[in-house]
Amino acid sequence: MSEAIEMAIMEAEDKMGKALEVAREDMASIRTGRAHPAMFSKLLVDYYGAATPMQQLASFQVHDARTVLITPFDKGAMSGIEKALRESDLGLNPSNDGHAIRIVMPQLTEDRRKEYIKLARTKGEDAKVSVRNVRRATMDTISKAVKDGDIGEDEGTRSEKEIEALTKKFVDQVDEVLKLKEAELLEV
Repeated sequence: MSEAIEMAIMEAEDKMGKALEVAREDMASIRTGRAHPAMFSKLLVDYYGAATPMQQLASFQVHDARTVLITPFDKGAMSGIEKALRESDLGLNPSNDGHAIRIVMPQLTEDRRKEYIKLARTKGEDAKVSVRNVRRATMDTISKAVKDGDIGEDEGTRSEKEIEALTKKFVDQVDEVLKLKEAELLEV
């Protein structure tokens, strides 16, 4: 196999892996009936004029399945964190005791669960589209190499089969992540 094609396949695998990782992160940020720190990973707080990830401003403690205690490292960030939580799409109502912010997560309604499943499916589909876009770009590279005579047709066919196998592997992994998230959301 030519070095250029090997590099293209390795690059494709790397990009597909990144798409899967983004899907995992996105799924983790979707709220379920359980409290977990990852659900706050995408929230940004206005901290002295700069949008700062909440994870960098506070520590998170999960006391039970539905209670989270957020302790800011800097008490000056307290109001910004509270505001970010209220304005988020997580549907939370934080309470501030002056030292920490306590969040008691309400039970998810059936409608809210369906909304979150729909959101998870959208994020899963976005990841699959990313994987397929990488496949298409790599297939174009292989086709061009065959057309230009850089590699033979047999090698091109083998490379295309390898890309198809990679694509199937990553799409299946995205489906698995989605299936786990749906099961988690349906759990009462």
